[in-house]
Amino acid sequence: MSGVARTAICLLRCDLRAHDNQVLHWAQSNADFVIPLYCFDPRHYLGTHCFGFPKTGPHRLRFLLESVKDLRETLKKRGSTLVVRKGKPEDVVCDLITQLGSVSAVAFHEEATQEELDVEKLLCEVCCQHGVKTHTFWGSTLYHRDDLPFRPIARLPDVYTHFRKAVESEAKVRPTLQMADQLKPLAPGVEEGCIPTMEDLGQKDPVTDPRTAFPCSGGETQALMRLQYYFWDTNLVASYKETRNGLVGMDYSTKFAPWLALGCISPRYIYEQIQKYEKERTANQSTYWVLFELLWRDYFRFVALKYGRRIFSLRGLQNKEVPWKKDLQLFDCWKEGKTGVPFVDANMRELAATGFMSNRGRQNVASFLTKDLGLDWRMGAEWFQYLLVDYDVCSNYGNWLYSAGIGNDPRDNRKFNMIKQGLDYDSNGDYVRLWVLELQGIKGADIHTPWALNSAALSQLGVTLGKTYPQPVVTAPEWSRHISQRPQERSPHPRGRRGPAHTPRQHKDRGIDFYFSRKKDA
Repeated sequence: MSGVARTAICLLRCDLRAHDNQVLHWAQSNADFVIPLYCFDPRHYLGTHCFGFPKTGPHRLRFLLESVKDLRETLKKRGSTLVVRKGKPEDVVCDLITQLGSVSAVAFHEEATQEELDVEKLLCEVCCQHGVKTHTFWGSTLYHRDDLPFRPIARLPDVYTHFRKAVESEAKVRPTLQMADQLKPLAPGVEEGCIPTMEDLGQKDPVTDPRTAFPCSGGETQALMRLQYYFWDTNLVASYKETRNGLVGMDYSTKFAPWLALGCISPRYIYEQIQKYEKERTANQSTYWVLFELLWRDYFRFVALKYGRRIFSLRGLQNKEVPWKKDLQLFDCWKEGKTGVPFVDANMRELAATGFMSNRGRQNVASFLTKDLGLDWRMGAEWFQYLLVDYDVCSNYGNWLYSAGIGNDPRDNRKFNMIKQGLDYDSNGDYVRLWVLELQGIKGADIHTPWALNSAALSQLGVTLGKTYPQPVVTAPEWSRHISQRPQERSPHPRGRRGPAHTPRQHKDRGIDFYFSRKKDA
């Protein structure tokens, strides 16, 4: 290709940002024309593998469309744009190579799970057939894959604590990459293409529920604004460890997960900002805890590299035989928030209405599905895949395996007590009242166990179990000791920045996290 201008195609997938983007950074120095490309892959809008739920639900799709639009605007300000196509990446790239005749390289970030790896393999085959080089990079984690003290990846510990201690003592976080103010232009003749609508991709635009704990838009711009707000404008990060188990409102947690899932914000950038904050403001357990959570996210991605397809297997990482049920009627009760267990139902209704659920909620509804109902854990994992705005394949499946007792949990038979959890983390019932409107008349902590109230009292409040609200589909024996001992009167938490459903201090360090995982203690 001597004498011909070099064109690089930068295929973007879950790396929808300009800052700290090694694919774009490399292309600026190694090509005359650069084509940043995003493909709406039709395979992402089919059904899930086992149970056929839509792979991409309305909340995440809206967030994705916003993120794509935002990146296009960011790149335009720097003399480029984001080329958008509907189609399989390997087909779109093949068409561009054929059309232009000047493509010298295709660059992309590597992913960790099978469907994405299959696409990478097909891309490499297309490039090989056309004599085009491929350049791949690793950019999805805080710690780079090549910097881990476990080589090969098969040596990755099966217990998070062992991983964390080794990485923190033996590895370093690489510095972020700065993007040039002026980017290389598109190759002549390349149209930027239209960004599809929700309807084009088979979804309706969801109505924004005013109760949502995540009223944010997608995109790098919003992600960076959120960090600025949470760290520098409010200092919320300095009390994060105390508030992170909240249930209501925007400010109880960082809410970085949806942007991290699409790569709108770099985990290394968050790390650098934590370092800066600790130097200029304060360093405490809360600031460290943000990094602790990012390490959990790293860990599940490396677990996926180690175990491959096994993270999707019914038997899990432990190859454990469990007599899971596939009772669709029970599953419908769970997914619709009609189990008759108010704390579970409130969380499931929040998920359906907003695409978001707190960490505390996720661990409880997962435990309820797998341990109380005994349902196939993959039903829950695929339902989360469908609805979560912050769905990340590695974190989602890693955490569901953990909850099901067939993943990276060093403790056997971990089970959450739904009533104790509700009383601990929603002591006055404010969160349940926000989402389970049928029970709004029940005051205080009684709302967590309506079946324990006499029918006359319920009737006065307009509640008839089995009619206006379900009888519980299951009652666990360990619940009873928390029904008789619970306080009858609890004064509500003062309404303030942390919201009405607060985290009692004695419980602030407990529990696992979905996507932002934390200290594992049920």
